Amino acid sequence: MRDRTADTQRDTAKVPDREENMNQFDWDHSFLCDFDLKKGFSQKAETTKRYLSQMKDMYYDTEAAGKILEQEDPLIYEFYELGCPERAGDLAFGTTILYPGKVGGEYYMTKGHFHTQLETAEVYYTLSGQGYMVMENPEGDTVEMPLAPNQAVYVPRRYAHRTVNTGNEPLVVFFTFAADAGHDYGTIETKGYHKMVVEKDGKPVIVPNPKW
Repeated sequence: MRDRTADTQRDTAKVPDREENMNQFDWDHSFLCDFDLKKGFSQKAETTKRYLSQMKDMYYDTEAAGKILEQEDPLIYEFYELGCPERAGDLAFGTTILYPGKVGGEYYMTKGHFHTQLETAEVYYTLSGQGYMVMENPEGDTVEMPLAPNQAVYVPRRYAHRTVNTGNEPLVVFFTFAADAGHDYGTIETKGYHKMVVEKDGKPVIVPNPKW
């Protein structure tokens, strides 16, 4: 869902930086924010984009990823945040748009992460599209929950989480979590998750990740 690593080469579309965003909203009182999907998101939101070139090694079929990149570098997903101060007691929130597509047989997905503060939960509410929330804890317990409009998924404490788009339209989800939770991408970056979501006979199927 929301990757804030040093992949800055393609992040040229960002609006004002985090400190400037913090000053645009009154986090100690209240505010309204426009997240109108038809007119475009509030210009006060901070936008981050993730392309296949930044995620090619996260897909099982790296050869298929390489062939796609020979022709184009598709946008996999983007997310919008408001620059919430990273302090206890506040709630960070935003929206992720995960586009449809596949690398080999594996559906487009977000990078996914643990929270640095491992004992942190998160909530995702699906606005449009179809997919899965793929989760696992450090002990290897795995959970996969379907994502569908007007349904919320609760990601419990200690579980890494990744969004997967299994439909033919963008999967749009609203998220919120404790602002001081932090993001840990490195722990799961090497082998990925224990489970993958792939297309078989035209339908999404959850299968073990061969890298494990």
